[in-house]
Amino acid sequence: MLIISWNCSGAFRKKCKQIIEYDCDIMIIQECENPNEIEYPKEFKICMPNYIWVGDNKNKGLAVFSKHKLKDNLWDSGGNKYFISCRVNDGFHVLGVWCHYANSPTFGYIGQMWKYLQLNKDNIRDKDIIIGGDFNSNKIWDVWDRWWNHSDVFNELKESGIKSLYHLYYNEEQGKETIPTLYHRKNTEKPYHVDYILTSKTFYDSLSKFKIGNPQKWLSVSDHMPIFVEIKNNKYEL
Repeated sequence: MLIISWNCSGAFRKKCKQIIEYDCDIMIIQECENPNEIEYPKEFKICMPNYIWVGDNKNKGLAVFSKHKLKDNLWDSGGNKYFISCRVNDGFHVLGVWCHYANSPTFGYIGQMWKYLQLNKDNIRDKDIIIGGDFNSNKIWDVWDRWWNHSDVFNELKESGIKSLYHLYYNEEQGKETIPTLYHRKNTEKPYHVDYILTSKTFYDSLSKFKIGNPQKWLSVSDHMPIFVEIKNNKYEL
């Protein structure tokens, strides 16, 4: 099973052919157009016939695409932006994430994820789940007197049995990542690690490969690099 998460920086219909070549099972795509309102290439629609999309702007939203059947869990987002919770083939769960400022003077970006977790802890706990997306966050931006820091969110997920695959695979600590996922405004002198894929034990015990896209290939189309995760799990063979 191959999962990809990528903030494509818009115009995904023009860039999706670069992703199709990887023959993935599930895509979590941030800043992509609404497939109900904008025409995607025929070959992409054949490869990825199933999708769920959310957003306030038809040109830039969050989508989960899949070769396989998707069922919306309809978990309460509480108006936080943006989250998609769904079930794949009536089996495991996928939570797509694109954390926004959301015009919130207090709970912007990782604060949106923290608020979503408070609403959905019981939904997430004890589930076979994959969480992926652009969190717009890193431990380096923790604020000492704030109770919903990046570290707080990832610790809460860990308490629910959910861990970051990057940090497991490369054995690196939060805030000390050596491979960036973002080159801000395509500036290679401004590298950050803000995109993540996390999973429950069922999947992180079956992690086969983890890779972040090479900027020499991807920087021309987005300042975020795609994340590629391969999981070999007999329980959920797709």
